Amino acid sequence: MQRRKFITRAAIGSAAAGTLAAPALAQGQHPEIRWRLASSYPKTLDTIYGAVDLAVKRVAELTDGRFKISLHAAGELVPPLQVLDAVMDGTVEAGHSASYFYIGRDPAFGFGTAMPFGLNTRGQNAWLYEGGGNDLLNEFYAGFGLYHLPIGNTGAQMAGWYRKEIKTVEDLKGLKFRIGGLGGMVLSKLGVVPQQLAAGDLYPSLEKGVIDAAEFVGPYDDEKLGLHKVAKFYYYPGWWEGSATLPLFINQKAWASLPPMYQAAVKAAAAEANQWSTAKYDIGNPAALKRLVSGGAQLRAFPKAVMDASFTAAGQLYTELAEKSPAFKKIHAHWAKFRDEQLLWQQFCEQPFDTYMASTRRRS
Repeated sequence: MQRRKFITRAAIGSAAAGTLAAPALAQGQHPEIRWRLASSYPKTLDTIYGAVDLAVKRVAELTDGRFKISLHAAGELVPPLQVLDAVMDGTVEAGHSASYFYIGRDPAFGFGTAMPFGLNTRGQNAWLYEGGGNDLLNEFYAGFGLYHLPIGNTGAQMAGWYRKEIKTVEDLKGLKFRIGGLGGMVLSKLGVVPQQLAAGDLYPSLEKGVIDAAEFVGPYDDEKLGLHKVAKFYYYPGWWEGSATLPLFINQKAWASLPPMYQAAVKAAAAEANQWSTAKYDIGNPAALKRLVSGGAQLRAFPKAVMDASFTAAGQLYTELAEKSPAFKKIHAHWAKFRDEQLLWQQFCEQPFDTYMASTRRRS
């Protein structure tokens, strides 16, 4: 498993440092390097942002403080939705963002974070780490001068906060909805007017009626953003993000210039942060959901007709995008086959187990 390889390499490097550190450093074999990393997210989102904070601290530890990365929250160095541009042009060496913010460049950017009706968290990590997904993404990102690593996964997301109930497909028409990535393109086929806004703009936009609904992640983060104060209907599931990977984008020239030991440290730290973030959300979301519901949030499931219409629209969109983007066509073919195989397996293990366990709670 790739993660074990990273950790093993880091452990070997650490053991070697105990006996060879002084002469090696004296000879300049491990230089002091300073990078800047710009995030699209504020510090208040302590799981999305916190995963990267954990990673940069771990890199410093693994390199005996000789490779330090300073982490900067949304807006400190560049606007939240311009992080990718800053990495590409070398303004910063690395960036933390959602890849689907940049589908205007090429729809294939969507695969790096989340695809409508896509993989769950286990499937996404399996695809990235062992299924060839990360290799395909890096082949694509190389055309933009980028190197990519997963550095966080939110797990399955909620579908967001709405001022009015969604009872039929007709209720979606004209809805001004903050939603990022390809999910917005799917919903636009059903009459939704998608809006792409940074996290800090969601509350004021919803409060002032600039938008009618907003989705972000799930209870833990949504509570921090205060969305429940300005819209009471809380829908699920967020079919556009059955899981969502937050990528670490690295300028390709900066990455190539790193000593192999430092590259290994970054890979190990990112893999640890990716696992940590999912666990952190699984701890925080249950309690936050209880608080939100006790405070007046109205949980609603999307009607099956809405789910079915959305699924059909997603399939239509994927066909259209494959005709326009060779990169999308190539990655989608690989991704879709992997998704179907995962669904085949999960219907005999995870799904029936989870469904049964949920039924026991309702009976108790």
